[in-house]
Amino acid sequence: MAAWGLAGTVLLMAVASLGSGCTSVGYYAQAAGGHLELMRLSRPVAEVMQDAATPPARRERLALSQRLRDFAVSELRLPDNSSYRRYADLGREAVVWNVVAAPELSLELKTWCYPLMGCAGYRGYFNRADADAMAAALRAQGLEASVYGVPAYSTLGWSNWLGGDPLLNTFIGWPESDLARLIFHEVSHQVAYAGDDTTFNESFAVAVERIGGRRWLALHGSEAARAEAAAQEQRRAEFRAFALRWRGELAAIYASADADAAKRARKAEAMARMRAEYAEIKAARWGGHAGWDDWMARANNAALGVMAAYNELVPQFEALFEREGGDFDRFYARVKDLAALPKDQRRAKLAAPS
Repeated sequence: MAAWGLAGTVLLMAVASLGSGCTSVGYYAQAAGGHLELMRLSRPVAEVMQDAATPPARRERLALSQRLRDFAVSELRLPDNSSYRRYADLGREAVVWNVVAAPELSLELKTWCYPLMGCAGYRGYFNRADADAMAAALRAQGLEASVYGVPAYSTLGWSNWLGGDPLLNTFIGWPESDLARLIFHEVSHQVAYAGDDTTFNESFAVAVERIGGRRWLALHGSEAARAEAAAQEQRRAEFRAFALRWRGELAAIYASADADAAKRARKAEAMARMRAEYAEIKAARWGGHAGWDDWMARANNAALGVMAAYNELVPQFEALFEREGGDFDRFYARVKDLAALPKDQRRAKLAAPS
């Protein structure tokens, strides 16, 4: 399962919290320093493509990325700025490692709050060891924590004056449809952002990536790319349904009137059944190969909470897009209006049929 987007705004968080006392100087230093190092390593795509040392395959992928970026502007009406017009090779498989946490008997993600951008259900680190240390500290508090690598993140347009969010080696080699979706997802975070609602923000970006990805493939994708994307989306849909069904079973356990000891026993049994069912589905439907083995290995309340953040409101955003006649400008205007509302009003209006 791709986890793009949720690294989100690690630099903006740190900048917002500077001097506020809500985060440590060390966290600010690693966030700002990590992003500035990323910018230092980045070069304009045209320069990288002209470099004789750039392998032909990488040159082709960079050219594709620019066609996708142009499409994001011309067809999806996403911001036309410097983001994804530069490239950096970080020499590692993830740009940021996210930490998420939830109580032992709850699926509610722990949040960290920042003065300028509100609260988010994750905390990002440019160094894996720092993320692991934070996760260990959260576990010592009795929380379930999960650490996962993220291939890309958005600074919400804040860093465009520095050259914008760059393309990275962590995702440039992805299949065409996945590369398209990632770029559309990350740039869409610059359109609208609700400071107190991670699920709203991520579900909006996922809706844009799905709508945009389908449109790109319909207009420009090869038959092979469309077939590959259709098969991958079918697997994603099956896994989402699987994981969200088990999330619902756990939610029912946690909401029951049972004593905590009984809830713990039922939870352990449910998690064991979930993993057994995954193994069966993987063997029967996916030929023994799937992209979610790592997720299953660390599956806990925190991981299931993140899953919900990416998917819970996507159908409502897709319905809103259709109600706006498939017009991106009108759609984005409505989403911006929603983002400005208090959370309860925002969710109610998004769910409204008209």
